[in-house]
Amino acid sequence: MPHLLLSVLCVLLLAGCANVPLESQPQVVPGERQGPGSGDVVPDPPPNIDPLSLVRAFVGATLKPGQNYAAARAYMDEQSRVNWRPSRSLTIIQNTFGTVYDTSPKPDPNTQVVNVRGVELGTLDQNSAFVPGADQALLQLKVRKQATGQWRIVDPPPDLYATESDFSENYTPVPVSFYSDAGTFVPDRRYVVAKPQSGLPGKVMDLLVSGPSPSLAGAVKNLLGEPVEIDTNVKNLDDGTLVVPLTGVTGVTDDVRKLMAAQIVLSLQYVTNARIRILADGAPLVPNHPDWRANELPSYSVSVSPGFEQLGLATVDGRIRSLGDGNPVPGPAGNGGYDVVSAAQSLDGKRLAVVERIGGGAVRLRIGDLGHELPPVELGGSTLSRPTWRSGTGEVWTVVDQVSVGRMVVGPTGQWTPLGVNATDLVQQGGITELRFARDGARVAAVIKGQLWVASVVGSGDSVSLREPRHLQPRDLEDVLDVDWDAQDNLVVVTNSPSQPVVRVTMDGQRLDAFNSSNLTSPVHGVTVASGRPIVVADANGLWIASVLGEVWRPHPHTMKDADPFYPG
Repeated sequence: MPHLLLSVLCVLLLAGCANVPLESQPQVVPGERQGPGSGDVVPDPPPNIDPLSLVRAFVGATLKPGQNYAAARAYMDEQSRVNWRPSRSLTIIQNTFGTVYDTSPKPDPNTQVVNVRGVELGTLDQNSAFVPGADQALLQLKVRKQATGQWRIVDPPPDLYATESDFSENYTPVPVSFYSDAGTFVPDRRYVVAKPQSGLPGKVMDLLVSGPSPSLAGAVKNLLGEPVEIDTNVKNLDDGTLVVPLTGVTGVTDDVRKLMAAQIVLSLQYVTNARIRILADGAPLVPNHPDWRANELPSYSVSVSPGFEQLGLATVDGRIRSLGDGNPVPGPAGNGGYDVVSAAQSLDGKRLAVVERIGGGAVRLRIGDLGHELPPVELGGSTLSRPTWRSGTGEVWTVVDQVSVGRMVVGPTGQWTPLGVNATDLVQQGGITELRFARDGARVAAVIKGQLWVASVVGSGDSVSLREPRHLQPRDLEDVLDVDWDAQDNLVVVTNSPSQPVVRVTMDGQRLDAFNSSNLTSPVHGVTVASGRPIVVADANGLWIASVLGEVWRPHPHTMKDADPFYPG
């Protein structure tokens, strides 16, 4: 283990325990390599290790593979090794953290309390979902000198702490799929222990059967919920086929069985390349179709992806122009009949919603067919955010005066009617300046006081709520100006930051990656993304495109200064 941690331990070992330092300086703890398996003997800590180094090594051993946290138990006294019952949740901290002795006076010189101080990035909850956080982490561990003269942890709390590097090395993210009313599958990003790899399909199936994480509960359906169960262990046959045995499927229609098979295959494709045999009480789940591969499934994303003929639009100087040729769109939205502030195009490209400036600083919303007159909608308010279309419903949402969400629903006669949205959980976080639907309709992304938030969309008909708001990357993502959804499980965000003007963030906030900033002039004020299309951003000089991280931004073929681009949705 050629790591910095062991180097530090060796130096401390030479120094002995007589002169124990009062504090260890914060340092980067590298991710541990794969540790001993469940059948291996776990070595004791180095002899004469001091309490601070003992605790640091304990944190580093938390995620080492082994039976029942055996590597971490090695740093405890004999009684604690037997009695410790670690929590199912895990706190993830930055790689750089410190250990320091608690300053409270201790009557026993052979007992010390060591505080682990670091920055919490988030927690892995009992549903194996990441919950972002930004608190200062504090873990207290009592350390006692044993009869052998060696320091060991005693009475350890159930809290589990691990560094970001150790977490990334030992866990793998899996977008577990759940069905939505929009006719598509929605990814629910969960994390499973990466090794042994042969056990991953069983772990993913356990997550499927247990249902969506709290952040998505109510926004999707679990086709594999009760009374469906995994009959016996998920296993590989000698020919490589992965067998998924279910029970409790009696009475389920063939159409739902096909959706159940799709939910399983879409989720397992991230952890296996094998042919998947799905059985229900020993017989094929779908009659005459026992075995499945991902390429055999219909495309459930068609209903939530804009057609390739839809090249996107942009608002420029009060008019809407095509990103395909740079020309104004037909009708008053393109010829200057309206003074357009912002706009959004329906997923099928046929409708347009625009926020129109009507003088005196007032605005109003218009919705109608692209290329025609857009009737105004009765929606009060001094300010309206750029509209966003809810997939599968034809609804248009906009934020009114940054404090309430207006929801426009079209009736049989084509009349648009405003309905309410219970957005209390989100609005209480602050003024909302941008709101974007994920194209599967299950989530929204919001910009609140320059910060990025995500919430789930729960309910249908007259009752819809925004629930479980999550603040993504609270420490590293500030001055957010705009956001859009890249596919279903990532967001692309533009900020006022010169160092990272464009970033990609996972939908749970666990990971942030910065795009190349070359050629861009801060601030980058607009962004639009859609599956299979280049990312388009707008800065002070015009429009720029790129497709992947690290790519240098190129001028858009029809770049326009002061443009705000948008793909359908």
